[in-house]
Formats: sequence, structure tokens, C-alpha cells
Amino acid sequence: MSLRFCALNDGERASSSAVRGDRSSIVGYARVSTREQTPDSPEAELRAAGVARVFVDRGESSRIAGRPQWNPCLDYLREGDTLVIRALDRIAGTEQVAIELIRDLGRRGVRLRSLTEPFLDVDTSTPMGEAVVGIMAVLAQLRVATIRENTRRGLAHARAQGRTGGRPSVMTPERTGAAVRMRADGQSIAHIARVLDVAALSVSRALVKAAQCDMPTSPGRG
Repeated sequence: MSLRFCALNDGERASSSAVRGDRSSIVGYARVSTREQTPDSPEAELRAAGVARVFVDRGESSRIAGRPQWNPCLDYLREGDTLVIRALDRIAGTEQVAIELIRDLGRRGVRLRSLTEPFLDVDTSTPMGEAVVGIMAVLAQLRVATIRENTRRGLAHARAQGRTGGRPSVMTPERTGAAVRMRADGQSIAHIARVLDVAALSVSRALVKAAQCDMPTSPGRG
């Protein structure tokens, strides 16, 4: 996996180096979800930890690599710098991405420090640091495998009980029967959806399924 580190061109990079100087820096990154009211609190937390420069993204998913402030943060980092975050999920959406990121930062000579996960404060250029990252990789793979196995077992059990996976349909037999009757009376899909207070797509799917099953329009009627 290749992570993007070079958004700046050579001129911009040289200008950035001139502005910040040659000294190593403590750089912070915060990603604030839309549920959080303000980025002030995460930023204040990072500054209290000694961070001199903070990059903040608001309302951006950690699964998106090209976040507005994340790439500039990576471009700003230099060998000898320390990147401080509140938690690993602020910068990586999956364990595997996080592991690759830790290794890439290590290859650049950048140290990663998490305010809530002290075990991340390792030097990946050392055998011990790489061992810690290796253990993280094994645990991540084990977690994914466990989730897959549990899902497989759950679906197999559901099928054995005569059920299928997924959420229950909003189109109950009563709603489907009503939809079939209204459709037979010439009502549009949009009108039926408004009457039943469901999505038009749910109505369409139910009507198709009812037609395939030759479902009666109501109990007791032929």
C-alpha cells in the first residue's frame, strides 16, 4: 500500500521548509466528526500536549485518504518530527491502513504519538518497534478473520431457522397486500409509497416479489 506524502511541489516544499526552519517539530492532527460541535476541544488537547502546529479536519471520514488538512499535515512533516494524535482512529479508518501509516511514518523518520494509546509511541526503525507493529498487524488480521467467521456462522444459523440475513423489510404482508390492491386500482408507485409511508423502491421490490409469488391481495379473497 502506498500512502500519499507529496502533495506539494518542490518550490512549495522548499518554501515550507524555510518558514518552519530546520528544527524538528511536534505536529498535531485532529479529525472532528460532524457529531462534535467544535474542533476547539481536540485542538486545545493537542496544544496542551506541547504541539506547536495543529491541522484540523472537520466532518471528514478517516477512510478518505485525501482529507483537506491530512495531506498538508503529511507534507509538513520532516525527519525528526513527532506527529501527535488523540487516537489512531483519527487518522486511519482500518487497522491495516493504520499499520501501513505507522510504518511509512517510521521510514520517513517521523514518530507517532497517541494521547490515548501509549503503546503506539515506538520507534519503528528498531527491532522492538517493528515487533510491536507486527503484533498489531497479526491482531488486526485475527480481528477481521473473527468477524468473518462470526458472520458466516450467524448467517448459517439464520438459514437453518428459516431466516435470511439483513434488516427486516419495511414491507410487511399487510403493507404489501395494500400496495398490490392500490396498484391494481391504477395508483402510482409514488402515491402508494406516500400512503404507506415507505420508500418507493421498497414498494417496487415488494410488488415484484408479490407478482413472482402470485400473492393474493387480501386474506380470504381468491
